Amino acid sequence: MNIMLFHSTYGLRPAVHQAADRLRAAGHEVWTPDLFEGRTFETVEEGMDFNDRIGKDELLKRAVLAAAPYSERGLVYAGFSLGASIAQTLALGDERARGLLLLHGTSDIAANASVDDLPVQLHVAEPDPFETDDWLSAWYLQMGRAGADVEVYRYAGAGHVYTDPDLPDYDEEAAEATWRVALGFLDTL
Repeated sequence: MNIMLFHSTYGLRPAVHQAADRLRAAGHEVWTPDLFEGRTFETVEEGMDFNDRIGKDELLKRAVLAAAPYSERGLVYAGFSLGASIAQTLALGDERARGLLLLHGTSDIAANASVDDLPVQLHVAEPDPFETDDWLSAWYLQMGRAGADVEVYRYAGAGHVYTDPDLPDYDEEAAEATWRVALGFLDTL
């Protein structure tokens, strides 16, 4: 599978490279574009401030430019938190998308979004301050109406970006469970 993996608001940190290596070891080709052009952050607040200065449109432009050379291959879009939001936007706009793997995040869905049984898997903490229960319920229904085939996995007690071993949110048990399920999902695509 060809996977475009987008980083979180922390930037392209070692955990993203480790995730890409894990995916490559499972036989996938993976690209990890750096949407922050080398900047990384120690706190979510610093990353969000930088993200706000760049702006959503510029980040999406960078993501589209990163994915464009590979999209004809039929990409699986994937991402962590902010990167998941970007991956979702790109996948819903790419008729060749093979799947969508969301780790720790979702995004708004355009009212006219339409896909043909796009396989989607979401892994998120429970509770998650950025992905509330009400938001996730509405998101799930909207994705279904758009034509996506959605699976949601919740991890009780885990922090927001619980797959990054260098962050306080890290939860080894939840992270390993996430990767086990996610790799199985990718094998079905």
